[in-house]
This record gives sequence, C-alpha cells and structure tokens, in this order.
Amino acid sequence: MDALDGFDTEVQHLIAELQGLDVYNFGWGSITTFTPWIFITPIIMFLVIWYFKNNVTYLPKRNFVAILEIIVEYLKKEIGDNLLGHHAREHMPFLLTAFFFIVGANLLGLVPGGKSATGTISVTAAVALCSFGYFNYAGAKHYGLWTYIKHIAPAGMPPVVNVMVWVIEAFSMTLRIATLSIRLFINMFAGHLVMGCFALLASMFARPMVEHFSLRTLVTAGVPALGWVMMLMIVVALELFVAFIQAYIFTLLSGVYIMLATSEH
Repeated sequence: MDALDGFDTEVQHLIAELQGLDVYNFGWGSITTFTPWIFITPIIMFLVIWYFKNNVTYLPKRNFVAILEIIVEYLKKEIGDNLLGHHAREHMPFLLTAFFFIVGANLLGLVPGGKSATGTISVTAAVALCSFGYFNYAGAKHYGLWTYIKHIAPAGMPPVVNVMVWVIEAFSMTLRIATLSIRLFINMFAGHLVMGCFALLASMFARPMVEHFSLRTLVTAGVPALGWVMMLMIVVALELFVAFIQAYIFTLLSGVYIMLATSEH
C-alpha cells in the first residue's frame, strides 16, 4: 500500500529518537535529547507538590489536590503501614520522592513534545541505584554496618557454607538494580514505541487524503487513519494507567527491600 511506503524507515527513526539523540558527546558519555528532562521532571514535580502542600485543608476537596491526597494516603497505608510498620515515617520521604519522580517522568512522556526520562536505561538504572543505596543504608543504620553485612547470609551455618551463601545472597541483592531498572525501562520504552508506531500509521494513511482530497481518498485513507487514531487514544489511555502502575511497583519493591534490610533475619 502506498500509504505504508517508508514505514520501516520511519520506525527506525522513531527507535533512534526514543533511544535519545546525541546533542553533545564527551567520549565517555553524552548529552542527549533526554538529558534536559532529567532536570525538568523534578522541577515540575517540586512545583506540583509545593502547590499541594500549600492547599491541603481539613475539609475534603474535589480537585487535583484531593487526588494527590488520596495517592499519598494510599502509599502510606499500603507500603508504609503494611510493610514498614512503625519505621514507615522514617522511610516514606524517600519512597514518596521515588514514586513522584517516576510517575512525573512517565506522564511527561505522554505530553506532546515531552520526553519521558524513564524511557532511557541510564535514568532507570540511576533511580534503581538510589533505591539500592538507600535500602542498604537503612539496613546498616538499623543494625550497624558490620552486623548488617554479616546478616546478608543466615546465621547458624558452617563457615564454608556461610561464605558461599553470603556470596550468593550478595550477588542476588545486587541483581535488584538490574530488575528494578530494566522492568521500568522496558515498560516505558515499549509503550512509547507502540504509541509512536500508531501515530506514524495514522499520519501515513491521512497524508494521501490531505494531499489529494476526494471521496475516494476519504474512504481509502481517511477511514483507516481514523481507526489508527482511535487505537492510539486507547494506547495513550493504557499508558496513563501504566505510568502510575510502574511507579507504584518500583516504590513497592523498594519498600519490600527496605523491610527485608531492616527486619529480623
């Protein structure tokens, strides 16, 4: 079909753009089109939370502030109270920061012209490293550094077995960085790729109708283009849901790791 001519090329360009185009290369690293959004995201979320903080009231409201109140209370109950118990107040600032940064980055990727910082593996790996560093810090603070290091492997085993188990457990703990970062990155990247493909298909089918409008092109090009637009809207709605779910999963797993690091072995 003529409308699909060059689709493969357009998809390759889309993938390259989703991976981040280099703006300046240092040799050891580079500034990409995603880099500014790493700073834009926390600034926007800070302003949103600041507005939320200054508009909290004792009387319920039916507005954006009320939605944020519901989200915060839900996270405090499901992750804070249920997982961390009386330690929740100590760890919720980090967990809420991680949640709102991730959900903010995810949502900005749905805004026309915006980019999702979590759509690049370097950012998700950095956030995962923050989680890894925090739950180990929490464990070391709770037990003391040397006791926490020893508690990575269960006590009561022969010395040789204990060392082997310790190495396996330490390696398994380190793998959490990969699982946290890859899960978030793949979900965001795949979602944006699907949205981009549907948008390309819609534009390619609509192009003949725009260039040579007639009843024939209205039927042969306009109707399929409308179908792809509807599919795109469905995917956008799904991605809106996924943006919150992935942020919640990351925060929940971080809460679980904090609980494991600070609980009795």
